[in-house]
Amino acid sequence: MTSKIVLTYLIYLPIVLLLTLYVARTLFRNGRVFMLDIFKGKADIADATNRLFEVGFYLLNIGFALRIMQIGPRWDNDPFDTNQEVVETLAGKVGGFAIYLGVMLFLNLFLFFRGRRKARQDGGNMNPVPLVTQPTH
Repeated sequence: MTSKIVLTYLIYLPIVLLLTLYVARTLFRNGRVFMLDIFKGKADIADATNRLFEVGFYLLNIGFALRIMQIGPRWDNDPFDTNQEVVETLAGKVGGFAIYLGVMLFLNLFLFFRGRRKARQDGGNMNPVPLVTQPTH
């Protein structure tokens, strides 16, 4: 029965890591526009800040995914009797993590919009910032 636990972990980890990678890449590739606006077109500081936010996003989300990974034993110390229980457990873990990632995504968007609004209020810069080509990582 231990093999079902290991199989569950081997399925769970790649799913949450790929999901985190996809959300982070999408968020911070598009977040660069906000950072350029916030930092008034200064690409070096905008890109550096965006990368730091991205690293923090990875650390928080991968850390949380690992933290909730544990599948606790039932009263008989056997977490799975059937493959159905494996699938249901995975669905619950991955679904819960996806909801958490969505909350983190919207929190980051809120911070981008807030920073943009604050920068416009403080600097009075209402002109759109020209987009600079994206650096490759």
